[in-house]
Amino acid sequence: MQVPLLDLKAQYRTIRQEVLAQINEVLDSQVCIGGPKVEQLEKEIAQLCGCRYAVGVSSGTDAILNSLMSLGIGPGDEVITTPFTFFATAGCIARVGAKPVFVDIDPDTFNINPALIEPAITRHTKVVMPVHLFGQMADMDPIMQIAGRASLAVIEDAAQAISATYKGRRAGSIGTCGCFSFFPSKNLGGIGDGGMVVTNDEALYQRLMILRNHGSQPKYYHKYIGGNFRLDPIQAAALLVKLPYLEKWSKARRKNAAYYTKRFEGTPVRTPVISEDCVSIFNQYVIRVPRRDELVAYLKEKQIGCEIYYPVPLHLQECFAYLGGKEGDCPEAEKAAKEVLALPIYPELTDEMKEYVVQTILAFYS
Repeated sequence: MQVPLLDLKAQYRTIRQEVLAQINEVLDSQVCIGGPKVEQLEKEIAQLCGCRYAVGVSSGTDAILNSLMSLGIGPGDEVITTPFTFFATAGCIARVGAKPVFVDIDPDTFNINPALIEPAITRHTKVVMPVHLFGQMADMDPIMQIAGRASLAVIEDAAQAISATYKGRRAGSIGTCGCFSFFPSKNLGGIGDGGMVVTNDEALYQRLMILRNHGSQPKYYHKYIGGNFRLDPIQAAALLVKLPYLEKWSKARRKNAAYYTKRFEGTPVRTPVISEDCVSIFNQYVIRVPRRDELVAYLKEKQIGCEIYYPVPLHLQECFAYLGGKEGDCPEAEKAAKEVLALPIYPELTDEMKEYVVQTILAFYS
């Protein structure tokens, strides 16, 4: 049996005609930049997140970049974040000339450890950027309390967590702003790159809108230096089709996660720990296992898709050597990088496919 890590074709088959109809509307209108599809998606994402404003942008990366630029973050500033995340989190901090400051993770949730944030704050710190990893939100209450005491902005990197909740509040709605990715592999994925920033701050919203269009307002008059961060209306059209299915798809992922978790009880496989304060959307189902790399080779031999998120923590990446990071600085992130493995979790998995994954892993450890 073959079980891919993700099968987007299975999802597309169920919505193909709806997607094509929406895209044809864009093509027939020839409104190819901005327009009603983008505005409608912004309105619906803001409503989903419980926020007043949403700004469509060209990718999850550009959502973070635009947020940092709109908050005026630049050379001499520091941004505290996690080393255990996709590169864009810290890459955007460096791109605006600021310094990423990495603090270690909670070994259970893989999210930033709030207890380590305050000791890392200096007079140069301007932002805390928690990442809601694998579909589960970070522990936001203590993060917001720390940020409030130090007058810091909080950017939620919610690229993997759209519609996830923490104490009943949606990802992106708690901090100064929240950043989403519509990369095709996400729970709400487009047919290419796309992203969104949500916020309740009207002044920040206005600046996000201006900076996504080269900093011009009105046209050809530039108060700021911005970028081309616009969301494509064809992406918005596809996402408008998918958005009503998001909760159904996320429930299916939670059901698949529960199946795995029950089947792996009492085995060498450590299954995800979900905080009682959180509802995860399981963008990934990440286990911790001994002999991880050997297991990866075995699963690939058995035609089971899997992925290591993430093999090298950011403080040990070559491009960040100038920061002086070394082995031992973030021991929990370093340990996780050697043990984590993501299994297929997408909604269209059958019980037979899930059981094949389980039986294959158990056979490896037997």
